[in-house]
Amino acid sequence: MMAVVLLRLKGYRILARDYRAGVGELDIVAKRGRLLAVVEVKRRRDMASALAAITDRQRRRIVRATEAFVARHKWLGEMDIRFDAIVVLPNRPPKHIKDAWRP
Repeated sequence: MMAVVLLRLKGYRILARDYRAGVGELDIVAKRGRLLAVVEVKRRRDMASALAAITDRQRRRIVRATEAFVARHKWLGEMDIRFDAIVVLPNRPPKHIKDAWRP
């Protein structure tokens, strides 16, 4: 997955991929320093449709799944959490959008 490679090149340690909790799913959970990055990956034809695909409902599910992930991994409780997106467009390198939204 190109998104994982991109994050590793940026110094992130991948903690989980395709994590499923009863309340939602997380594409990638990565750690760098005291930051826990929860990353939603969207593959679309253009940037606008990729970002539009991350709906309010989906964001709420991601936040709930993040809460479940952190509850299961207690050592992450003191970390700063940020919600990112990685957009994968045809014939282009993936684009990492830091702090794509806030709950």
